[in-house]
Amino acid sequence: MQQVYSKLPLLFLAIIITSTSLAGCKKKDMSLKLNEPRNIKGVISYRRTFGDLNEAHLNIAQAIGIAPIASRKDAENMKEKLHHIETNDLYKVDSLTHSIPYLIPSAAQLLDTIGSNFLDSLTAKGLNPNKVIVTSVLRTQDDVKRLRRRNGNASANSTHFYGTTFDVSWKRFQKIEDEDGRPLQDVSADTLKLVLSEVLRDLRKAEKCYIKYELKQGCFHITTRGKG
Repeated sequence: MQQVYSKLPLLFLAIIITSTSLAGCKKKDMSLKLNEPRNIKGVISYRRTFGDLNEAHLNIAQAIGIAPIASRKDAENMKEKLHHIETNDLYKVDSLTHSIPYLIPSAAQLLDTIGSNFLDSLTAKGLNPNKVIVTSVLRTQDDVKRLRRRNGNASANSTHFYGTTFDVSWKRFQKIEDEDGRPLQDVSADTLKLVLSEVLRDLRKAEKCYIKYELKQGCFHITTRGKG
């Protein structure tokens, strides 16, 4: 009988440990996380808000950017002046067909800021996270020649020559999936475009960049105004 009583404290201890462990293992929430949209305004007019002419883009690009390079092989020798960009937590780099993923440091920093501010704004507006998609970056002269064969409207003196300019899609975004596998409600491209327009409007007002709304190309054409 004494042996039974001597084992009771150990039994109680085991029960306490088990109960504590179970309490610490909370069940993951696997319900659909709905959007709770609020305070989404966008801009009155995309064309008027983002109507910076190519001349403005070109003037600043020529002043602060690199000299145009002939080929992608030549770009390899410019890496000390350029920042390589790749898909990360803030944005996605699309499959580039007529450009290469390099920007001058200030343009790369601007892209980081856009991606970060966009994610922060989505959270503040009760929307599930999405990343912007970069569709065009630095172009060599060979790239522009090939592009002009397909698109006669492509500029022969593109601001994309100078490493100062990149395009961000307003048609497509990349949904960020929940780390624990919880399903997230989709956010429409139209809503994401409204939020992105607010982010870009604020940066343009702060004189961080020039922006042109490209209807046919489905993108915002963005040139940094920061040196370096």
